[in-house]
Amino acid sequence: MSLEFEKSIAELEATIKDLSKPENPMTDEIKEQISELSKKANGILKELYSDLTPWQKVQVARHPKRPVLRDYIASIFSEFIELHGDRCFGDDHGIIGGFATIDKHRVMVIGHQKGKTVEENIKSNFGMANPEGYRKALRLMKLAEKFNVPVVSFIDTPGAYPGLDAEARGQASAIAENLTEMASLSVPIVVIVTGEGGSGGALGIAVGDVILMLSNAVYSVISPEGCASILWRDGSKAPDAAAALKITADSLLKLGIIDGIITEKPGGAHRFPSDTMNSVKLAVTKHLTKLIAIKPAKLLQARYDKFARMGRFKK
Repeated sequence: MSLEFEKSIAELEATIKDLSKPENPMTDEIKEQISELSKKANGILKELYSDLTPWQKVQVARHPKRPVLRDYIASIFSEFIELHGDRCFGDDHGIIGGFATIDKHRVMVIGHQKGKTVEENIKSNFGMANPEGYRKALRLMKLAEKFNVPVVSFIDTPGAYPGLDAEARGQASAIAENLTEMASLSVPIVVIVTGEGGSGGALGIAVGDVILMLSNAVYSVISPEGCASILWRDGSKAPDAAAALKITADSLLKLGIIDGIITEKPGGAHRFPSDTMNSVKLAVTKHLTKLIAIKPAKLLQARYDKFARMGRFKK
């Protein structure tokens, strides 16, 4: 599946695919033609992805083939033991987590889970967690604190589920409690925004010592469509809203909201999932090694100072 702004590349790739079919004789002329078209496609891809607009990055962040949490767990973690339930209501599949090992570090992995098929997305509610999902996440974080292991949190959600049942079961209070508890959790917390980071649904598991973003991910208080509907009462102005909201990794790094950017190859994580996941693994292990060496009191003070610096106005 190609995005709207990738049409020129999609046409070239379709031609390359046709030429590469087993039934076609692979003559020297065909090989040369495929090579030329591949170089051309790579050049266009590199040029396109070197200057994406905020709205185009939103589209890339939402790509249905973009790696999801279970892909990261399978690729960069080992010995994963999934833990279920909030010990109160049920087991929310919109947030999953459990003990795992990354490199030499034993950690607690927590994150939003989207699906890649209709059935998987229905099961995970498209990555929109209910209150029991946030309570499960908090339970696992407190368990990590008990066993003195760091927390690695993956963010990829349009936002917390806004349904009546979720509100009745305490959606807002569940997220608020997570913010409070994460601020004082005595173990290191590394957060990675891999796709969409939407509103309080993202922030509910995103209070960390180090916050990283993939270069084509987005992180915002509201979706561009929601912002456009409120400000202009016109959803078609979502691209304007995306630009105004400063939701890209570059903008958020300048504003001090995040601490680092994990660069994706031109074409995005959906085209190069293995390379992206390797980059994520290297970034996570690098920061974990540094954070583990810091004493809890200093770690908590630095975390407090980090969030206290946000949102200040310059005169």
